[in-house]
Amino acid sequence: MGDLILNITDQTTVPVYGITETDLEAYLASAPDFLRGFVALNEFKARASQVLASPGPSGAVERILFGLGDGTDPTVFRALAAKLPAGDYELKTFPASLDPDDIVLAFGLGGYRFDRFKSGSVARPRLVVPSADVTAAVSIIRACALARDMINTPASHLGPLQIETTAREIAAEFGADISVMVGDDLLAANYPAVHAVGRAAAPDRAPRMIEITWGSADHPVVVLVGKGVTFDTGGLDIKPSAGMRQMKKDMGGAAHVLALGRMVMAANLPVRLSLLVPAVENAISGDAMRPGDVLNSRKGLTIEVGNTDAEGRLILADALTRASELNPVLTLDMATLTGAARIALGPQLPPFFTDDEALAAEITACAAEAHDPVWRLPLWKGYVASLESDIADIKNDPDAWAQAGSVTAALFLQRFAPTTAWAHFDIFAWNPRNRPGWTSGAEAQAIRGLFRLLRKRFS
Repeated sequence: MGDLILNITDQTTVPVYGITETDLEAYLASAPDFLRGFVALNEFKARASQVLASPGPSGAVERILFGLGDGTDPTVFRALAAKLPAGDYELKTFPASLDPDDIVLAFGLGGYRFDRFKSGSVARPRLVVPSADVTAAVSIIRACALARDMINTPASHLGPLQIETTAREIAAEFGADISVMVGDDLLAANYPAVHAVGRAAAPDRAPRMIEITWGSADHPVVVLVGKGVTFDTGGLDIKPSAGMRQMKKDMGGAAHVLALGRMVMAANLPVRLSLLVPAVENAISGDAMRPGDVLNSRKGLTIEVGNTDAEGRLILADALTRASELNPVLTLDMATLTGAARIALGPQLPPFFTDDEALAAEITACAAEAHDPVWRLPLWKGYVASLESDIADIKNDPDAWAQAGSVTAALFLQRFAPTTAWAHFDIFAWNPRNRPGWTSGAEAQAIRGLFRLLRKRFS
């Protein structure tokens, strides 16, 4: 999607005038009579995301008027990318209060389309930004497109091996080290929970633990952990068909941390970065884990499996234990973990959990600055008792009395997470409805705000 943003073009550009509702009258005061009449005829009021293409004498589009509403929200430019016809455009006016980088980023995100399985290609509008360095914005746009492409790709074309392939491509691009443990080697390497969740899959979709390491060993260690369940049947506690339909997206956490890691490496931040991605398919076979089984974990805690459909937290348990061994100053994990998070906050606002007040404040502030919304939910200790097991150290499905499914999932993860700064993000990674600039399907959530946080902490 970075090819939607250009510094130069050999094509004629169409000027775009971003206009707020309060500035419309002043803009039209000096406009030609035809344009004033055309605006009135089409009832253009400069409301947020309104687009009016005004023709010239030849009948071709001469200019674009784009409504900015009150002019405070740069994400409105996502809709511009979705509403313009193919061609090259140059933004001529916009409020001084808006950051040009935010505009460029919004346009690039809004122009995203997943057309891998479509016949032919569709030309898209491109934004020409002749006087600005768009390198940083384009890097973020491309990383977000990578995450969305991975999530949109059906499980028939993206399994644990394909996540590994993508991880290897990123590692090769930035000169990072990568190690991968597959199948029964996970047992020898002490990743028993990852193995247990993924062992029922076909041999060519065997579970694996992917670890990428990048940056100088002298720099502070930052660990990103992502849930990589490439398809979730629910296991023997099988999901109904409606619940299984979009489970290709259950590797959204892995896609997000790979994208965030790519941003960090492209920006050459002074950190020692580790990406930990347990990649599995939660399949059904004679070798599938069963309700009531007790699993070992890398940390040494035993886990009673109350529900095989609560598998994401099992693979994250091993990965977070590995994160602890790296002595990080900061650990961030991301997962499409619970439906309860959606019930609490809906699809557009992912919750995060941390007991670190300073980190929580940074996350909240950086998310707001990046126009990448998140909302903090509590690690409420009153619900810890719901994870107690009669026969093991902990169980993966909380007692029903606790009710708060996203909170209890986070509390489960906290038992395995590093004791240094840690935050867990329960993302949806999906747009359930189509609207201009937010096409239905995969969405990148929280990583732009987190990248801003990492730049502030470590630049």
